[in-house]
Amino acid sequence: MKKELLIASALTASLGMAGVAEAATASFSGNVRNGVAGSDSDGTADGTYGSNQKASLSFSVSETTDAGVKVSTGFNVQDEGTNDLGDANGLTFTFTDGSKLDVIEAGNAYATHVASVPGASGEQGLTGLTTNSAPTGLNFADTSDNVGFEWHSAADAFGIEGLKAGLSASFGDDGDSGSTATSENAYSVGVNYVTTAGDSTVTIGGGFLGAADSHSITSNDKADEVAMAITAATGDLTVGVGYASGSFIDSNSASASEVDSAEVMTAGAKYVSGDITFAVGVADGEAKDTTTFGDQGSEKDSYESASASVDYVVASGVTATFGFTEETASDENTAKTANSGSSWYIGANVSF
Repeated sequence: MKKELLIASALTASLGMAGVAEAATASFSGNVRNGVAGSDSDGTADGTYGSNQKASLSFSVSETTDAGVKVSTGFNVQDEGTNDLGDANGLTFTFTDGSKLDVIEAGNAYATHVASVPGASGEQGLTGLTTNSAPTGLNFADTSDNVGFEWHSAADAFGIEGLKAGLSASFGDDGDSGSTATSENAYSVGVNYVTTAGDSTVTIGGGFLGAADSHSITSNDKADEVAMAITAATGDLTVGVGYASGSFIDSNSASASEVDSAEVMTAGAKYVSGDITFAVGVADGEAKDTTTFGDQGSEKDSYESASASVDYVVASGVTATFGFTEETASDENTAKTANSGSSWYIGANVSF
């Protein structure tokens, strides 16, 4: 539940400053998750478990101009699972025809428009391997500079019922030297189409991303990716499958690497029965990487996972969750038992 805050009028009344302009309308929302998570990797004799606690609080601020254009922004007081306090959002302009324009930290259009494949919920998971570049999700190469924009079309774009489209670009100029592989100019296009087929609502969405980097000798660009997914919802059942492929520079690994022949497939299903939601999901990714810039990756990394979860709505805003995941990881064609095995989660999410 979001609560409205009217700030400036209260300040004006209490301080007697009638000439101070009123502030925009603000609202806030958040959640607290508390539970227990455990894991049992193939490389250890005994499993481990411990408490898992996360919380988030975000504020949204918006106002509408005399011309009918809505201007909105916001910030997170705390990002979930991090200590990043006061993280500001960008600006969004919503026009009278229903189209939108995001500026500053706008993101990429292909990631916005890819259809959402169902998957299991919960906080379970094994520790990832930093040298494994195999993708685990459809937006594995999603990267951009914060200086940029994303345009979102209105519904039924270009006169086609059910179609939405987007275009984004960002323009890096962070003063990086030729020895770093940060994202510079990035361009992306995304489309999302919703239609009906018998009793089912079918959604198809995805697009492509191209992003250059600032490194002087890398063979790959910072990111080149194509992603697409399709879902079908029939009554309380939703099923979906997605596929993505491309190449990128993995700057989040133990040592930055060139990644080639990256591809991932995801699939999942979700069934809602009253207050209970059952969900399953699988992911299968692989890639070839090398830490020698300018070379092609030759040894294969891989990642596979299968997950299931049950969510039960205990009360309004309170949901109990049980989740389970089985994972298998390999690096340079070698199985990694410490990063393979099973994990589970039991907890509750309280949202407001």
